[in-house]
Amino acid sequence: MNRNCILLLSIAIGALKAMAGDYKLVSPDGKINVNVTDQLGYTVSYVGTPILTGGVGLEISEGTIKGGIKSVAKKSQIGRVASPFYRADSIKEAYNETTFKLAGNWQLQFRAYNEGVAYRWLYSGKKKQTIIDELVEYSFEGDPEVFCAYSKTGVPGDFDSQLFNSFENTYDEKKLSGVDSLRLSFLPLYVSCGDSAKLVISESDVYHYPGYFLNRSGNALKGVLPRVPAEFCPGGYTDIQMHVARREPFIATLDGAQSLPWRVMMLGSDDKSIASNQLNYLLAEPSAISDISWIRPGKVAWDWWNDWGLSHVNFPAGINNDTYKEYIDFAAANGIEYVILDDGWSDHSARSLFAVIPEIDLEELVKYGSDRGVGLILWAGYLPFEKDMEAVCRHYSELGIKGFKVDFLDRNDRDMIDFEQRAAATCAKYHLLLDIHGTHAPAGMNRKWPNVLNFEGVHGLENMKWSDGSVDQMRYDVTIPFIRQVSGPMDYTQGATRNSSRSNYHPSNTEPMSQGTRCHQLALYMILDAPLTMLCDSPTAYRHEQECTDFIASVPTVWNETRVLDGKIGEYIVTARRKGSDWYVGGITSWTPREIEIDFSFLPQGKEYEAVIFADGANAAKIASDYCRAVEKVNSETVKKIKLAPGGGFAISLTPAK
Repeated sequence: MNRNCILLLSIAIGALKAMAGDYKLVSPDGKINVNVTDQLGYTVSYVGTPILTGGVGLEISEGTIKGGIKSVAKKSQIGRVASPFYRADSIKEAYNETTFKLAGNWQLQFRAYNEGVAYRWLYSGKKKQTIIDELVEYSFEGDPEVFCAYSKTGVPGDFDSQLFNSFENTYDEKKLSGVDSLRLSFLPLYVSCGDSAKLVISESDVYHYPGYFLNRSGNALKGVLPRVPAEFCPGGYTDIQMHVARREPFIATLDGAQSLPWRVMMLGSDDKSIASNQLNYLLAEPSAISDISWIRPGKVAWDWWNDWGLSHVNFPAGINNDTYKEYIDFAAANGIEYVILDDGWSDHSARSLFAVIPEIDLEELVKYGSDRGVGLILWAGYLPFEKDMEAVCRHYSELGIKGFKVDFLDRNDRDMIDFEQRAAATCAKYHLLLDIHGTHAPAGMNRKWPNVLNFEGVHGLENMKWSDGSVDQMRYDVTIPFIRQVSGPMDYTQGATRNSSRSNYHPSNTEPMSQGTRCHQLALYMILDAPLTMLCDSPTAYRHEQECTDFIASVPTVWNETRVLDGKIGEYIVTARRKGSDWYVGGITSWTPREIEIDFSFLPQGKEYEAVIFADGANAAKIASDYCRAVEKVNSETVKKIKLAPGGGFAISLTPAK
């Protein structure tokens, strides 16, 4: 099907101006204005400046919905939303809402928050509906700057071939006119509308419906939604993935009443406000789990990145019980809650997660870990997990396993979205945590299923095992807090102790390193949202660097409060987080060295804190592992300057002084 030929809503996508007869919607603070026309086109303005014109439409099997507003209902909401296992214990929610009643039991709903705009389709009928396609279109005046991440796979211009991808790539930074019109970009996507506003396009509350990509057409970004798979064939990594051999001529079917996903436009006056934006979480469905007391976030000692890299032990390190007992001992000694058994503990050739390799005795390892207060998490390929999901979850939960890391999904069509929902629900049924890899950005799933503590969909540290020096991971690190992270947590897997300057970096599978400094790695534990946080390096490496290990082990993974203190996309960011009465502050820079000023006015007035400060050493530009540690007293009136080396950072813990 040629999607450009689909007859959808007749919408004028022209000059960014309000037209007579518009329905007006304003954010609670009055800064954002939305004007919706009788034909359901809309414009968005920020502080009086037009930002974009939107195209909205649905083609269903019965025809095209072409507006025809029958009635309008308005609503306002203000309150707080609980957000356990996240960057704050609750998030303020305030919005104004307009719902347009249309023909055929369809409605179109708009919301204006202080943080942005969102809309969605609602169907209230009982009759089954087939959605042929949905029009999602954002048109811009001028030529704004865009940060987009392309699908790495497929043939240019052949969008179906680009749908199968891991949702991992660095960002292409271009004017809108320079965005590759032959490639799909996955969400979220950032647009800088000059000094007027910063914008991130995202989605939330996606279920029984596909996610979507964006593609440039002229001065517009248009949504491309994967059609429903009709035929599969195994393939990909050791045949544990599913390739779509043929697709249906529609994107979704509705069995009855259902809301479609929110189309989200996050807005802010600067990059700092974008990095603090939580619309994705606010727009998601409330928790489907009534009792969350069993969900235990925490840190994970990880095996795969460091290639089971133990030394100074009296056994061959690898995928075997002796190795994992060493990881468990390390975790127990440092207060690390979990150890993961990544790829290799099960026999791929058997295509079954019940086929454990002879070198692994899971029952023994579970008991060994339990006796030491350490839980085990198992890696699972998508296809074996899907095939035996209920039995696998029941069996391993009864064995004492605490969760699964499910990998290699690599799609966001309706069927894969349905799989994710089933996986989350089944894991919750058996009190199992879930970490999803090879997947799209969370799109609010962590609110509906709080047992899903982390998601990949990020060009994380694993890429340093094989990427050459042309990959600028330092610029990527100071970009993702403003784009990918606003959609939800991400399993970046930081914590490298083998650190490198730009000239010394090289990829290595068995002895991998990070780009940038040691303190850059430490700071990522405060910069990144990750309720289930990996320690990527080996127990041997961490024992050699116990001072840094002690700091990492002290950092919480969920927070009462998060404040982005300063930042500019692609350049630097500084974030402060509070857990109880303790604060942690992290800052990182790109390869550009800089001096950052920290204003501690976020601390309670009249209270003194002991600050433990890890900063780049005097020689960190050449020897990236060089750092200095200092202890000082600070209070709310303290202002401190810290120098960051190229690819550098700093990490500070703040505890009330005794």
